[in-house]
Amino acid sequence: MPCFGNRLAIPLLSQANGLQFFVETDFRKKDLSMTKNLFGRIWHFYHRPAGAQEVLTIALPMVVSSLSWTVMTFADRMMLSWVNGDNMTAAFQGNIVWFSLMCLPWGICGYANTFVSQYFGDQQFQKIGPVVWQAIWVAILTTPLILLMIPVAPSIFSIFGHTAELTELEVTYFQVLCGAAGGMLVSMAASSFFSGRGQTGIVMVIDCFFAALNLLLNYFLIFGNCGFPKMGIFGAGLATAVSLWLKAALYIFLITRPKHQAEFGTSDWKIQIASITRLLKFGVPSGIQIFLDVIGFTIFVMLLGRIGTVEAQASSMAFSISSFAFMPVMGLANAVMILVGQRLGENRPDLAAQSTWTTLTISLGYMVVISIFYVLTPQVFLFGFFATDPTIETASSSASRELAVRLLQFVAAYNLLDATFMVMASAVKGAGDTRFVMWLSFIMAALLGTVTYLTVEVFKFGIYGCWALITLWVCAFGVIFLLRFIGGKWKSMRVIEMQHPIAESQEN
Repeated sequence: MPCFGNRLAIPLLSQANGLQFFVETDFRKKDLSMTKNLFGRIWHFYHRPAGAQEVLTIALPMVVSSLSWTVMTFADRMMLSWVNGDNMTAAFQGNIVWFSLMCLPWGICGYANTFVSQYFGDQQFQKIGPVVWQAIWVAILTTPLILLMIPVAPSIFSIFGHTAELTELEVTYFQVLCGAAGGMLVSMAASSFFSGRGQTGIVMVIDCFFAALNLLLNYFLIFGNCGFPKMGIFGAGLATAVSLWLKAALYIFLITRPKHQAEFGTSDWKIQIASITRLLKFGVPSGIQIFLDVIGFTIFVMLLGRIGTVEAQASSMAFSISSFAFMPVMGLANAVMILVGQRLGENRPDLAAQSTWTTLTISLGYMVVISIFYVLTPQVFLFGFFATDPTIETASSSASRELAVRLLQFVAAYNLLDATFMVMASAVKGAGDTRFVMWLSFIMAALLGTVTYLTVEVFKFGIYGCWALITLWVCAFGVIFLLRFIGGKWKSMRVIEMQHPIAESQEN
């Protein structure tokens, strides 16, 4: 029996080994096929027309530029937090109120990107310089209106019911930033000459240089280092103002170089009524949209300050840290507005749509990663706010830290739809669909301000109720803009007078 059993076992074992070999070989072939298919899809996603390579070529410099602004504002708040928590909170809230006043002209100046990109795509190069100058004129003519807000600043901030010490700091920072308004607006308008044509690397280098200058001036002027007077929050605002005005001067110098005058007509700096009217027609709704979004958010933040000092400081930290998620995607969104404009100028709405989906995919991937870090390692992001002496921590700062950790979880919750909102809104604006964007923002801003007031003052839901509200608000924005983009009405829109007819085969 043992001998018979061994003889019988040998062929059975051989058959089993053969079956295992064929099965393993089959699985290996499938694994190899899946691997090839995966790499093939990645290769196609990267190299296809309007794929990741094209998007990132335009977007990465704009991401770095956006991060440079984040570094400037974040550094202001972080360095001021080393003075005390009220300075940091005042810088955050003063900046929001200032930017809410800047939104309308800033949106108009920034919308020059769409005109430049569509003229560039349609090869109407000589019209690029004049439209950039119209945006610069908007910057120059609106700057005095911002300066008029300096004497009324105490009245503005007294509305929010903050402590006298915090209000005084907010007013100081706001007033100094008003003096920086012209530099910021002229820089935004003039930079569209490069970014609208896809030369975003130039904008990146300039933005990074002046962000570094701002950091250096912060070190001198906030703390009084290297023989400079110690100015605190006034010094932080002054550093920003100096940096922005020097940046504006450099941009004007660059766009008026002889080669740009010859190729793009940048010597034609006079106001052109027809051109500026067209810019205002599309740029004003875009600026109003930005204004409404920011004013709704400003009311939200200011009402948060009425809940308590700890809540205000924690929210300031959480929103400041959220800029590391928000601003890179804003850079991607700015890039997709340029790409949509260029492709529509070429009469290729199919590639405009593909650029948008590619950008959204990249944005969502980034948001997933940063959101995981917000949830798992929030202390890494909070470290800078408590870096002066980590061994000494007051009860108030400890409570602010703990609350900020929890608030970052709300940021992680809305990040994906926030990215969807930014990318899709920029895509339809790149086509000229600015009226829809404006009216939607009006409704959503009014809704946010009203419900926040009820949440804080009437129902007393507290800090978590407010953050749940802002999360729902952002998610609603993302869904609505996604549906608007899918609807496709934007594909037939243009902001310029086309010199090449739209091809029906490409439109469909």
